Amino acid sequence: MSRTAVVTGAGSGVGQAVALHLVREGWNVGLVGRRESALKDTLTLAGQSSPKMIAAPCDVGDPAQVERAAKLIEEKFGPPEVLVAAAGLNIPKRAWEVLNYEDFKHVIDANLAGTFNWVRRVLPSMRKAQNGTIVAIVSDAALTAMPKAGAAYTASKFAQRGLVQSINAEERQNGIRATAILPGDINTPILDKRPVPPPPEARVNMLQADDVAACVMLAVNLPGRAIVEELLVRPRFVPVK
Repeated sequence: MSRTAVVTGAGSGVGQAVALHLVREGWNVGLVGRRESALKDTLTLAGQSSPKMIAAPCDVGDPAQVERAAKLIEEKFGPPEVLVAAAGLNIPKRAWEVLNYEDFKHVIDANLAGTFNWVRRVLPSMRKAQNGTIVAIVSDAALTAMPKAGAAYTASKFAQRGLVQSINAEERQNGIRATAILPGDINTPILDKRPVPPPPEARVNMLQADDVAACVMLAVNLPGRAIVEELLVRPRFVPVK
């Protein structure tokens, strides 16, 4: 199997940081995201390494788009050895008193169904190779519900964590391992979707995208005999209110 990785949510935040870490370590990287312009930004940041990347615009919640994007990546680089599911979103109207079904489904489709669609797509080639690493960027909201996350996001992340556990339960016999990264607050664009976005002075002390990318690389680079099943990482400093 080629040293190929697929990263969803690769146009910004953690996904973008992970994609840049991977390409700098010599991986071929398929960049997946809804906005082609954002994926092109990642290609620009990769500089001389950009030929080892390919942009594959895709709504991860749509299985047909996932199939098209996967084929585009495989035609250039071959089947992936690594999948990093970093695509995710939240909504401003997230509290129970204002949450509606359409917004709830929108979050579930992106955060949970998007992970499922990509995992299901890459598993056959990983099974055939008897080798594969899947990393999902989950959240510490998958451990305890919290008002700042909202009902839809919390439900999606509890389920996404379970999805990762099910991969290890069923697929480790096929040489496939999966890691759930559970970060606390990260300074990424998703913060702007909070009802009251945190100020710059609060974001300084949060985790940064590169911090979470380093956790992903730990899971990817471990010897094949080892699995980091879950990794909880939080800011060291108490955030400014």
